[in-house]
Amino acid sequence: MRSRGAGFEPALSPCVGLNFRMTDVSALPPPSETRFGALRRWWGGYGLAQALGLAILAAATALVSFNIVASMRRIGMAPNLAYLSEPASFDISESLIAYRAGDPYGRAILVGVLNTLKLAIAGCALATVLGLALGLLRVAGNNLLSRLVGAYVEIIRNTPLTLQLFFWIASTHALPSVRQAFNPAPFTYLSVRGVYLPWVTVESGEIWPLMAFLAALAAGVRVVRWRLKRPLPGWFWLLGATLAVGAAVFWIVWHDVRLSPDLPRLQGFNIVGGIGLTPEFAAMLAGLAFYYAASVAEIVRAGLQSVSKGQWEAGRAIGLGHLRILQLVVVPQAMRVITPLITSIYLDLTKDTTLGVLIGYTELTAVIKTSANNTGNAVETLLVLVVVFLAISLPVSAAINSYNRLLARRGFVSS
Repeated sequence: MRSRGAGFEPALSPCVGLNFRMTDVSALPPPSETRFGALRRWWGGYGLAQALGLAILAAATALVSFNIVASMRRIGMAPNLAYLSEPASFDISESLIAYRAGDPYGRAILVGVLNTLKLAIAGCALATVLGLALGLLRVAGNNLLSRLVGAYVEIIRNTPLTLQLFFWIASTHALPSVRQAFNPAPFTYLSVRGVYLPWVTVESGEIWPLMAFLAALAAGVRVVRWRLKRPLPGWFWLLGATLAVGAAVFWIVWHDVRLSPDLPRLQGFNIVGGIGLTPEFAAMLAGLAFYYAASVAEIVRAGLQSVSKGQWEAGRAIGLGHLRILQLVVVPQAMRVITPLITSIYLDLTKDTTLGVLIGYTELTAVIKTSANNTGNAVETLLVLVVVFLAISLPVSAAINSYNRLLARRGFVSS
């Protein structure tokens, strides 16, 4: 039996010897579809005109590039990247890797890239957590909280980010000296030298392979759940938890991994221990996180309010509590609105890390600026800056867009 929109194909069932499963034949490619036909459909109509336009554009780009290079060589500016191996004559105050004046410019640029990534990742994480909390408070039904969050969002979003960064750097410089450092929480200190927080150190062994394995295990579980397109049984979660705990215990015992808390404390005229955030990094992190948290809060509010009230009523009708309705019914549908918008927030925050040059935070732009002034290779250094930011932004955009397409294809998000 076959109809125009759908067809039946036999499938074995454990309960019945033979049954029929409905399949959508309209989504299947036609039998006569060829590889060239698929390419023609992807390319679109007017293929010859499009190919000619692309060829003209490529020729014009090549001609302009050739003229620019020829003009630079005529005035003694030979564009090349040889300066990356030359020694840099400047120091960098904040670095995740070992660096000192005299190291190559390439290593200095790598330090700037790592500082940019550190700020971007921490800023995106903090802005997401804070924005999610504010967005939930905005729609919690409490008029006072909703109005307070609304006032925060309006004030932050209507104030220039540069002005806010100046406010935060001025605030960090106005903190007291180390001896009179603020102690807002146990083992937490705020002073003019920066912010000091508790940390955990690895006294012996390596913990990174274990963390990589656990991350791969979590990703594998996510893929299996996506492939099955249905909730996983309890024994599967128990097996995964047992495997994760067993692997962690085995790695820690076998490789003699010892962890110890590293707590900051006052010692003389300094603060030792813990993890320290420089005033410049703390100001940039606070400025970016609080600024973009306002936008994340509005995105979360819009996503939650896009789900009709009937969904809440349906969840209550089957006996679900408020939090379970939010988790299982509302948030999965709201994510289809939230995900595309949150992509722009992450990309904008990453690009705005370049404002660190205004308050003294040594990120990639500051290193590029100093390198261009010292070497005179302004074009090459700016080209490196563009390539690095494209290498950061494009994979992030592609990953989130892939996730968004998955949501659109499935119509929901698995919890």
